Parts: sequence; structure tokens; C-alpha cells
Amino acid sequence: PNELGIHDMSGNEWEWCNDWYGGTFPSGTSDPTGPATGSARVIRGGYWSNYASFCTVAYRSYISNPYIRYYYVGFRVVLVP
Repeated sequence: PNELGIHDMSGNEWEWCNDWYGGTFPSGTSDPTGPATGSARVIRGGYWSNYASFCTVAYRSYISNPYIRYYYVGFRVVLVP
């Protein structure tokens, strides 16, 4: 497992997150969820064609249209006990 306690697949494909993208967060913010609404979804982890610096769980980007399929974006089903 990675530093978040999950088995990470960073660098395989971007991981689509349920959070809306909201720009930057204050220093020291832990596990930000972003705004309640928006037009862009957060993606994390990079994919096989990115630079290595993008392929970490800390790297955060966005998809401007979350209703379109992208071959380089997937999602992970997570069960929270």
C-alpha cells in the first residue's frame, strides 16, 4: 500500500475523483474535497504517457467536461467501512 494505505496504480491511468475542482487549497490542508459544485472534476495520479512527476497521488489536475469518456482516465471503487 502507498502512503494513503491503499494499493495505488499511479502512472497507469488518471484516477477520476468525485471531488469538484476548486483551484488551490491553504497550506497544510489534509484531504481537501473541493467546492460543493463545479464544472470540472479532479483527476489524480497521471497516466503512462505523462512525465514521472505527474504520476503520484499528490499530483492533482482536472477534467473540464466530466461527461465525456477519456481513454486515459479510470476510477477506483472504494469501500469505506
